[in-house]
Amino acid sequence: MLTGEIRSKVDALWNAFWTGGISNPLEVIEQITYLLFLKRLDDLHTLEENKAARLKLPKLERRVFPEGKDPRGRPYDDLRWSRFKHLGDPKAMFEVVGDHVFPFLRTLGGDGSTYAHHMKDARFTIPTPALLAKVVDMIDAVPMEDRDTKGDLYEYMLGKIASAGQNGQFRTPRHIIQLMVELTAPTPRDAICDPACGTGGFLVAAGEYLRAHHPEILRDARLKKHFHEDAFHGFDFDNTMLRIGSMNMLLHGVENPDIRYRDSLGQDHAGEEEKYTLILANPPFAGSLDYENCAKDLLTVVKTKKTELLFLALFLRLLKPGGRAAVIVPDGVLFGSSKAHKQLRQILVEEQKLDAVISLPGGVFKPYAGVSTAILLFTKTNSGGTDHVWFYDVDADGKSLDDKRTDLVPEEKFGPVPRVALTADDHAKNNLPDLLARWRSLHPLNLNSQLKRESPEATRPRTAQSFCVPKADIAAQGYDLSLNRYKEVVHAEVAHRPPGEILKALEKLEAEIQQGMKELEGMLK
Repeated sequence: MLTGEIRSKVDALWNAFWTGGISNPLEVIEQITYLLFLKRLDDLHTLEENKAARLKLPKLERRVFPEGKDPRGRPYDDLRWSRFKHLGDPKAMFEVVGDHVFPFLRTLGGDGSTYAHHMKDARFTIPTPALLAKVVDMIDAVPMEDRDTKGDLYEYMLGKIASAGQNGQFRTPRHIIQLMVELTAPTPRDAICDPACGTGGFLVAAGEYLRAHHPEILRDARLKKHFHEDAFHGFDFDNTMLRIGSMNMLLHGVENPDIRYRDSLGQDHAGEEEKYTLILANPPFAGSLDYENCAKDLLTVVKTKKTELLFLALFLRLLKPGGRAAVIVPDGVLFGSSKAHKQLRQILVEEQKLDAVISLPGGVFKPYAGVSTAILLFTKTNSGGTDHVWFYDVDADGKSLDDKRTDLVPEEKFGPVPRVALTADDHAKNNLPDLLARWRSLHPLNLNSQLKRESPEATRPRTAQSFCVPKADIAAQGYDLSLNRYKEVVHAEVAHRPPGEILKALEKLEAEIQQGMKELEGMLK
């Protein structure tokens, strides 16, 4: 957890950027990202120096900063974070960073890491020496050896992007991301993909889940290598997002994730087809592509111009048989009447295994979007397997559903895995822990253990907050997946008073009216 002191420093730094002339929150986080990367390079070089000293090696096995001087005649050693931060004079630091460090940064693409690759077009836009000195001091004050602290720091800064408004579309609420990760329960051998990764929120949350639930990943050499190099894959076609997403993964302890430029809907997927075992995504929707700009292999699944349907086709293309997905879709996907909508829903129900439809309240993505959405959970089988579909109606996610999105429960009761148990009143404000508990009663986390007794979910009435619907009923409704199609509403009975009581009440009312009229007449006389 971040201390209040660090938060206040970040807030002050943000204000300094604003008053210094950089008002675009993405540019602010991008400049901070570059400096964080420079500090990491210096840390790596220091580790190599310590290793060489310990083993009494004549030279470093791997030099991050070369020997000699840069093209402008400055010793490469001067470009290290630990050197320029001690220059004392902000103007001298500004000159070193702008004229020497950033040109060096752009030459690093050859070391094979995803971070270096995304730094090749790094631009230094911090406008003043004083502001640079503030940023360097702030970053240097954070205990960067603490993975949780530096990860939380970056997440806090990413939250600034969302609060600034225009770039909030890049941010899926963290508690919704955590819910989707908990529902899918990643395993140490999963290959996890987000084809519209943005700042990498889903991949980061999956990594944190694995660290918490599978500590063996950092003890077993093969699992550790898989975790750092092969477990996490993210695509985006915004280079700023790629830089930020890569740094987010790095600060959360993933050494070399596969975060790369890719137009997920525009490029054919040779080499990517059936490559991943888990997809977590909140892709952009409500868009439209021309057929000629869309990957032809997606059009073979469903012929449509709608991006929300094309992304679903993409997920089916990318998943291995047996792979699973938790993805956010707009409600229109659930009940749209076009041929493409019906065809895709039929594929999910009849050819794959549709596990669940979780209806989210309309305000979850406010203030950026008010569209109603749902989480789809499905497994790719290519041979059917849908027996029933589980529905859950989320009424409350722990925050108000207006534009302010204020917290309705204290921090320890927030999210899908609260630190303390919720009361019935708390549940009315945060449904997510109950949702997760009911899902796990249907899908025990450890399938090798003795299965729990028959889940009550299978027999809940359709008037409940969650219930199961047989595949035959869904097919009979034209594969409509909207919860309201199946949910039954209980109408409260109106208590009727006996006729005698009603007559007495009317007589009493009439007497009071007559008495009032007499008093009024007396006053007028």
